[in-house]
Amino acid sequence: MDFALTDEQHSIRATARSFIANEVMPLEPEVLRRERAGEPGLPHEELRALQRRAREFGFWGLGTPAEYGGAELPAVTQSLVWTEIGHSFVPFVFGGETDVILYQANESQRETYLLPAIEGERASCFAVTEPGAGSDLTAIRMRARRDGGDWILQGEKTFITRGQEADFAIVIAVTDADKGYRGGFTAFIVDRAMGWTSSTIETMGPARPISMSFEDVRVPAENVLGEVGDGFRLAMEWIGRGRYVIPSLAIGAAERLLAMAVEYANQRETFGVPIGEHQMIQAMIADSEVELESARWLVLLAAWTVDQGRDPRHQSSMAKLAGATMANRVVDRVMQIHGGIGYTRELPIERWYREARLWRIYEGSDEIQRRAIARNLLSGRRRVGGHLA
Repeated sequence: MDFALTDEQHSIRATARSFIANEVMPLEPEVLRRERAGEPGLPHEELRALQRRAREFGFWGLGTPAEYGGAELPAVTQSLVWTEIGHSFVPFVFGGETDVILYQANESQRETYLLPAIEGERASCFAVTEPGAGSDLTAIRMRARRDGGDWILQGEKTFITRGQEADFAIVIAVTDADKGYRGGFTAFIVDRAMGWTSSTIETMGPARPISMSFEDVRVPAENVLGEVGDGFRLAMEWIGRGRYVIPSLAIGAAERLLAMAVEYANQRETFGVPIGEHQMIQAMIADSEVELESARWLVLLAAWTVDQGRDPRHQSSMAKLAGATMANRVVDRVMQIHGGIGYTRELPIERWYREARLWRIYEGSDEIQRRAIARNLLSGRRRVGGHLA
């Protein structure tokens, strides 16, 4: 078994690491100041400027098909790049990408929504979560009924990320309750100008999702994404990608945090010796390293499974669960190693602490991942050690 990266992967990762270190990390003090003042940490104009600079380095549309001007990188290589992005808490992502299910757009939708979204001229969000339907997507209740050549949308969505700046949303709604979720859900592209309204949800971390209200919002039939009744499949396709992207970010954050802990343990002294000489500190550092490396290989396995064209859901659930829980344990230990100063706002540990807690909740909570993993094994859909077959 060869776990070595290719020369191309080494080169891409090194270039991404350099860009994050030189262009993104210097923004951290200002991002912290803005967030603590209740402002966006990285305003849209600054994000776009950074993305344009990154494009000069070849970082544009990491997973976007080449026919749309993207790099179309393999999932493993994308995971490596997302890990580098995770080294900084600045809310930066490389440009040239959009919601993956938007590639289901027809020719007219491509011109109006897909291409402008890839270029950053239009911003989108994906609206599936509802007040009574979070991890259980089958519980969606938002309705869409036909009215002549249009559809009328009625209902609410909540905890929608990237919604503040979005000028259109991809919305999953029930179009035929009798068919259930497998044939009764449909995806719609809904412009903000069509009438949906939103309000910001305040959270304990930097994320500022929105709630959305649809009061008889009229959507033309040509704004159906894909086929009528295909909404659940598209929703699962969208969520599946996040299950290796999120833990990739978590690995990057854990790497940076653990490096901070190692440096501090070598410098800080108690009882006349560096605290790194104390076994309890050593245990926290050792446990963090073991868990970090374990999660890394689960994430890369999930990405590799995608590249092999295999069903990645089982591996992705394991990767999401392992990466999210690992990062939360690591940031907690790093704060403990730093002691009182780690709890202050002088260091960014508390910032990561609050953000990492979200990773265990959104795009499939820990409990949902455990449920999926266990049910796959108990039902016989997967067998223990089956990924080696």
